[in-house]
Amino acid sequence: MNTEALERPLPKPTTEDYVSARLLEALVEASLAIRFLKDGLVRNAASKAFQAWRALLAALLRLELDKLLQIAKTDEERKWLRERAVPRVPTSRMKALSQLLESVGYVDASLWTDKALDLHDYQYNGPDPDMVMSKYRGRDEAAYDVTKLISGVVKYVEAIKERVKWDEELENAFKALKRELGAKVE
Repeated sequence: MNTEALERPLPKPTTEDYVSARLLEALVEASLAIRFLKDGLVRNAASKAFQAWRALLAALLRLELDKLLQIAKTDEERKWLRERAVPRVPTSRMKALSQLLESVGYVDASLWTDKALDLHDYQYNGPDPDMVMSKYRGRDEAAYDVTKLISGVVKYVEAIKERVKWDEELENAFKALKRELGAKVE
C-alpha cells in the first residue's frame, strides 16, 4: 500500500488530476482502515473509513461540479461549491453535499454519508452502551460498519473509474483494497 500518497500535496481542485488524487487518497485511507481493523484498533479504523468516504466525496463533487453548478440556486451557492465544498468537504455540510450528489445520480450517497458520520462520532466517543454520544454500543457494531462503508467506497470507485484519469498507481491501490476487503470479509 502506498501510504506516501497521503503525504503528497493535492493538485488544485481546478485540475484534471484532482479527482484521481482524491480517489487514491480514498483507497489508501480505506486500506488503512482495514489494516487497523485487523489489528483490533476499531476507533482508528472508524477514523480512516470516515476519511476515505470524505476523500471520495471530494472526488465525486469535483467530477460532477458542472452538473452541481447548474442546479445550484444562487451565485453564492455556486461560489461556495467551487471554493469551499470541493477542496474541503466540510464535515458539517457532508449531508447536504451528499444529497446534492444524489440529485445528479449517486444513489444512496446520503445513506453512506450517515454511516460515515456515525463512525466519525464513534472515533471520538468510542462505544456507548446508552447510545447518547455514539450510535454504537460496542466495537463489533462499529467494526461491521467500517467494513460496510469501505465496501461502499469500492462500489462508488468501481462505478466511476472509467470516467477519471486512471493510472497504474490507482489500479494497484484499488486491487489491493479489494483483496484486503475480501480477506477481512471472509
